Amino acid sequence: MKILLVGSGGREHALAWKIKQSPLCDRLFIAPGNPGMAALGDLLPIKANDVPALVQAAVDLGVELVVVGPEDPLALGLVDALSEKKIKAFGPTRAGAQLEADKAFSKKMMRDASIPTAEGRTFTSLKSALAFVESRAEPLVVKAAGLAKGKGVIVCSDPVEAIDAVRLIMEKKAFGDAGNTIVVEERLDGPEISLFAFVDGSSAYILEGAQDHKRIGDGDTGPNTGGMGAYSPAPILTDTIIDKCQREVIVPLLDTLKRHEIDFRGMLFTGVMLTAGGPKVLEFNTRFGDPECQALMLRLKSDLVEVMLATIDQKLDDITLEWDDRTSVCVVLASEGYGWKPDDQVKKGVVITGLDEAAKTADVQIFHAGTASKDGKIITAGGRVLGVTAIGDTLEEAREKAHAAIAKIHFDGMQYRKDIGHRALRTK
Repeated sequence: MKILLVGSGGREHALAWKIKQSPLCDRLFIAPGNPGMAALGDLLPIKANDVPALVQAAVDLGVELVVVGPEDPLALGLVDALSEKKIKAFGPTRAGAQLEADKAFSKKMMRDASIPTAEGRTFTSLKSALAFVESRAEPLVVKAAGLAKGKGVIVCSDPVEAIDAVRLIMEKKAFGDAGNTIVVEERLDGPEISLFAFVDGSSAYILEGAQDHKRIGDGDTGPNTGGMGAYSPAPILTDTIIDKCQREVIVPLLDTLKRHEIDFRGMLFTGVMLTAGGPKVLEFNTRFGDPECQALMLRLKSDLVEVMLATIDQKLDDITLEWDDRTSVCVVLASEGYGWKPDDQVKKGVVITGLDEAAKTADVQIFHAGTASKDGKIITAGGRVLGVTAIGDTLEEAREKAHAAIAKIHFDGMQYRKDIGHRALRTK
């Protein structure tokens, strides 16, 4: 079948790499893609948020399945528009995508479903938000309610920091219109886990565990980012915790979505904090996480296209996923300034060298995230540039392989965390 993959980041490169392995995939189109994905399919010069152009391309090319990688086209209703043309698409409709696109809506769904989560309030008024924050004494978290590319969450140690965060989001518009509405929550403490599940509207199939590293610096220091690395499996995600999340989060959420007449089909990500009082939900996303997807795709042995079609056709009960027993690690190589500066101020256009040599490293896949091609050379084109992903018998071995490949790559200002997986190693 002809398949169109939408997106251009590391997550999409990993999905393209896995989709291409499927015997069901006769031809792969990628819009817009990146230089690293050029060997896997035909790149189309269409932006991921250009819904009319994507739909028209799918029609013109005879595409039978569209796989939507990033959140923006989901929130813009790409799946709805494709459905009108009778084209299958992996991803939720605009209504389902609200779980990620609108944190205020997501919080309401959690309350309606009695899902354990942080206590919080929603504000559209700067004055009201400031008055609430000034009345609190405990640490708070301030979130832009709209889509902010994984960066619209500010974790504050005290009310003074929370006041600054409210002003940054609502007054200074640090995240644009995504901050017109904010959610202010109590700050939860504990390790954070990433729970992924294929959802076909009625049932859910939970994937193997993965754990992301949001902070820019080693030891989980510095600002939050879109993710600096991940590993899978995550030992902290035990069968007991998975069963508890299934009962207290996934099942109640699906029931609540049905009551609101939302037929959710696609990938559901649940960010969970393991607090002293039990698991509590931080957020929902409606697509694969990045960089968790890179680590998961290296371990997934099953046919990804087959699973996606089963999700769309409500046949998840017929699916059994097979996984490589080994451990995978993804280490993100980021541009100078990433994590500390706004996206438009992050250094770009820097030549990257050593990619061909690094790709020869055994058990390593290099997924492009923010790259472009200029004068025959690969250059940086975003904050997160590459996801060097390796698999090994142990976490230590996988990380050593990733670092061996990284040692061959260079671009000015390159930064990365050297401790991905440290939390799992500490528990040994």
